[in-house]
Amino acid sequence: MELKLPEHYDPRLTIRETQDAIKYIRDTFQKELGREMNLERISAPLFVEHSSGLNDNLNGTERPVAFDMPELPGETLEVVHSLAKWKRMALKEYGFQPGEGLYTNMNAIRRDEKLDNLHSCYVDQWDWEKVITKEERNLDTLKATVRQIFKIIRHMQHEVWYKYPEAVKLLPKDIYFITTQELENLYPDKTPKERENLITREHGCVFLMQIGDKLAGGKPHDGRAPDYDDWKLNGDILFWFEHLNCALEISSMGIRVDEVSLAEQLEKAGCSDRRSLPYHKMLLDGELPCTIGGGIGQSRLCMLLLDRAHIGEVQASIWPKEMRKACKEHNIFLL
Repeated sequence: MELKLPEHYDPRLTIRETQDAIKYIRDTFQKELGREMNLERISAPLFVEHSSGLNDNLNGTERPVAFDMPELPGETLEVVHSLAKWKRMALKEYGFQPGEGLYTNMNAIRRDEKLDNLHSCYVDQWDWEKVITKEERNLDTLKATVRQIFKIIRHMQHEVWYKYPEAVKLLPKDIYFITTQELENLYPDKTPKERENLITREHGCVFLMQIGDKLAGGKPHDGRAPDYDDWKLNGDILFWFEHLNCALEISSMGIRVDEVSLAEQLEKAGCSDRRSLPYHKMLLDGELPCTIGGGIGQSRLCMLLLDRAHIGEVQASIWPKEMRKACKEHNIFLL
């Protein structure tokens, strides 16, 4: 996606009013998330040891920001791409029980990200994870959790409307569920992103399920690391976004792999060598709890609720000078 500059764009709030709204959304949403989903706020690391296998490798091509320390000879430390695996370890270490969970602030640097209206090299999200029973590793649990998150986001729309009625974006009243294979069957001649846009434009909000495995057409809908989400029980929450005429992903989430799905997915992804890493060995030996979890983009949510055309309007990051100039000329003020 290249930079899009909507005609006659009006942010409706000043930069200082926007900063106030950002703080309000972030403070209020995390409290609602914790209360409604029985999640406790915990602290999380900014970086992990490479040898632990805890970092998320995303699509397998992104390079983590890495460094060494004199006190840890021979070890490489990596800024996290996400906390998908770390959270599951934390649930075990801290003694969380089924029905209990955690959430935390996750901050990452994605150095290989292509910069546009939706993508920044700085990623900020609420990472959350919850213990479930073996019997709850099913589609019903996944859908019920998605509906719960959708309900919290919808409630935030009303909260923002009370304080900033001139700026809030009105959201759809329901969320539509569809698998990536069903979507490919609907639009076999379209690219994955084109399919996402078509289905999200039609329904307003979509939970697109089963991301990672190959489809009938021979390719996966999108890349997904093989060692955290179960590819049969995961998905993305997408909202239609008029300013950019595209689907806006707010959350990636899913029921996590167990020992069976981990072994299958590592083999499919050609990553069986990871079986020897500490985290993966614990999982294959059945030592970690069954969990469901995901990430909810903080800046993405602010962008959605305040109806902003560029993620740089709601987060302070680095942008090319040409992009800053073009945005300013179109009334898009990057922080």
